[in-house]
Amino acid sequence: MAQDKDKLPSAGRRGEAARRDPGAVDAFLGEAGRLAPAAPSATAGRLIFALDATMSRQPTWDLATHLQAEMFKSASEVRGLAVQLVYFRGFGECRASRWVADARALTDLMARIDCRGGHTQISRVLSHVRSRASEERVRALVYVGDAMEEPLDDLCAQAGELGLLGVKAFMFQEGHNAIAVNAFKEIARLTGGAYAQFDASAPQSLAALLRAAAAYASGGVDALVRLAGKERAVAGLLSQVRPAR
Repeated sequence: MAQDKDKLPSAGRRGEAARRDPGAVDAFLGEAGRLAPAAPSATAGRLIFALDATMSRQPTWDLATHLQAEMFKSASEVRGLAVQLVYFRGFGECRASRWVADARALTDLMARIDCRGGHTQISRVLSHVRSRASEERVRALVYVGDAMEEPLDDLCAQAGELGLLGVKAFMFQEGHNAIAVNAFKEIARLTGGAYAQFDASAPQSLAALLRAAAAYASGGVDALVRLAGKERAVAGLLSQVRPAR
């Protein structure tokens, strides 16, 4: 496998050296490049898991990381499912791992990411997903965040493009920020995906939601239906998801 590091399109090169964390970030990218690459069949599911790692999420970051690790564990039990981890934080920093078949390996990488102050970069995440989906089948985007600080019309246009490519966005919001509620719901609706809220008082709800997204990425709506029969929290997502075109 080539050892080059995946990196999302940058708004500019100036200040790159200052933005780079020589510890955690370089370790993240280095290990991401060494992970065994996924080699799914043409019909296997691919899921992009994106995280807002800006400072507002610091109070519940450890909890969310633990629950997200549960999703990776569940995803690893699904044969042929490939997962890519994307995160943004700080000043223009937005990174992506390679596709991996052993999603549990991403848990260790996540543990090395800490939160940094900065604005949201949802547009760059959506642009990255669109680029990947134009080259290979990506079934789902899972996004976990608590805020939105970008032009909503631009995000909606990008979400509409993802919908045309068959990528459903599962937008999971931490907290109750009203601007984020509106934006996340619109992105989910335009892609035919689903939206849900979670907070620290009900951590298992996020765990169930993440398992549901992994199930959809691997087996489509049928897999969601089967999981909804076992987990009540999944039923709300199932009612939102539109069948693939």
